[in-house]
Amino acid sequence: MSETILEIKNLTIHYVVDKETVEAVNNVNLQINKGETLGLVGETGAGKTTLAKGIMGIIPNPPGKILNGEIIFEGENLLKKNKKEMQAIRGEKISMIFQDPMTALNPVMTVGDQIAEVIRLHEHVSPKEATDKAKEMLEMVGIPGQRASEYPHQFSGGMKQRVVIAIALACRPELLIADEPTTALDVTIQMQVLDLMNNLKKQLGTSMVLITHDFGVVAEMCEKVAIMYAGEVVEYGTARDIFNHGCHPYTRGLFESLPSLNEDQPRLKPIVGLMPDPTQLPVGCNFAPRCPYCTDACKERKSDMVNLTETHQVKCDYAVRKFREETDNG
Repeated sequence: MSETILEIKNLTIHYVVDKETVEAVNNVNLQINKGETLGLVGETGAGKTTLAKGIMGIIPNPPGKILNGEIIFEGENLLKKNKKEMQAIRGEKISMIFQDPMTALNPVMTVGDQIAEVIRLHEHVSPKEATDKAKEMLEMVGIPGQRASEYPHQFSGGMKQRVVIAIALACRPELLIADEPTTALDVTIQMQVLDLMNNLKKQLGTSMVLITHDFGVVAEMCEKVAIMYAGEVVEYGTARDIFNHGCHPYTRGLFESLPSLNEDQPRLKPIVGLMPDPTQLPVGCNFAPRCPYCTDACKERKSDMVNLTETHQVKCDYAVRKFREETDNG
């Protein structure tokens, strides 16, 4: 569990569109150990999917550019790999479950052929062996193998998501990136898919990056959590750190906007305002325009990431002071 499988250092990704620059990801640092699941949490537009595409090496260029940083996977910098080398890694060592299962599958190919295609590409087996393994993968995700000859339109939303998971896990990758894998599904199917992913993760020993808006999913699935806001990681730690001692005003705002089962709440408490325009980010803290604790110093400069404990980091001077006060008071 202690061996690092992925380390991201000072990663910066921008999109240059016409005369504007979208600062999608800025100086992100993350680390995932073997067998761990890291939850990436934040509002739409925080840069979570861009970060995932950066790891996969599928940032569209143009307009996307990786300006700085390193993505170290199993001791090697993926940003120094050429296109052919990345194609060999994608699907075999790193796979991604994309956001919408309705559009992730090819409507004119059978689901069996779509799974077998990945297997043939990376494992160089015969068509029959690939088809047999595709049926095994369907069985693994709870779909009868004989349905391999059917097309995506013959499956429900939950079944399509299972097929997408089967494709992602077909070559038993060491790292799985799941981009909001339950967003398009109803609540009961969401639970089934999450249980399936958890069981497969344990069975195959796969590490995972899970992108989600849902803290319930994070609590169920993740050992580590990174809170992203406007392209930056503003708080990072174990799930216990974030749930019990989350102290960045944005992190607390996310928790306070959730409905409580223990209290009578006439209204939810949303975070006021909107995320800043990524083409015109503030000079100081990106969260300053929405923060109830904002000072003049916050507007003038960005805070550094500070270690609160060995496992817990936060990028906010107010949060650091508050955490230390609470710690000193017991």
